[in-house]
Amino acid sequence: MRITNILDWSSRFLFALIFAMPTTASAQMKWNSAYQQYIDQYKDIAIEQMLKYRIPASITLAQGVYESGAGKSELTRKGNNHFGIKCHGWTGRKTYHDDDAKGECFRAYNNAYESYEDHSRFLAKGQRYRSLFNLKTTDYKGWARGLKAAGYATNPKYAEKLIAIIQLYKLDRYDNAKSYDKFFVRHNHDNAAGNDLHAIHTFNGNYYIKVRKGDTFHSLSKELGISYKKLAKYNERDKHDELVPGEIIYLKKKAKRAPKSYKGRLHYIRKGESMYSIAQFYNIRVKNLYKMNNLSPEYQIKVGDSLRLR
Repeated sequence: MRITNILDWSSRFLFALIFAMPTTASAQMKWNSAYQQYIDQYKDIAIEQMLKYRIPASITLAQGVYESGAGKSELTRKGNNHFGIKCHGWTGRKTYHDDDAKGECFRAYNNAYESYEDHSRFLAKGQRYRSLFNLKTTDYKGWARGLKAAGYATNPKYAEKLIAIIQLYKLDRYDNAKSYDKFFVRHNHDNAAGNDLHAIHTFNGNYYIKVRKGDTFHSLSKELGISYKKLAKYNERDKHDELVPGEIIYLKKKAKRAPKSYKGRLHYIRKGESMYSIAQFYNIRVKNLYKMNNLSPEYQIKVGDSLRLR
């Protein structure tokens, strides 16, 4: 009887273990905030490229985030190359990097938009990828496996890597998109055309730029097509305030709290910080930062104080 019980327990344990094991590649990956930030940054460009070239936005994003290390790879930092495309007759700017061989030649671009556009053309005009365009834009698995079969990458698990990223971050939802944020894409396209515009970044559901020397709310208004009064209001500032190089200016009304990834985390006050600077850093409205910490607007924060962000 005792032996039977042990066997029964072992069988149940084995059964539970089998069914607890990951059934998809995405289950073996951990969510990465840098990956999510990259996706938020470039999803509109990926959708625009899909509508122009019929390449799934999910595939473009998965390749971009994987090949560029979420924008942090040496190739991306040095040459804005988000997709690891080598020279192959390229007549534009070049950069060199150790890959399959030492000192290989890679394409270099002026900005991310140029890289995304060239990636689309590279696939659309490449003879080896022609059959992929017979697939639906919703067939991300077919595209991922087709890219690997066509020799886009040498990693034997390349297709599985792309599929795992798509599933974990639910990128396939963008494959059904019929529109995108034209403001964001137009700004990046204009920058690619040689205009010296501010790079637009995304954080916590908002867009922002970093101030350069000489910027004012008036000059930013002309570039961005947003009223200078609205820009000041979105950032809880006076429209005549001087702007300091390096500070963040949001392009939409700020959020009520920090992103979900900050749940349970605290911000500890450092020397020189204010409630405004902290609220601006996390894209939170100042009054909401006071409210969620049960503080009155008259409270003077001190070094070492802790603040909830959600």
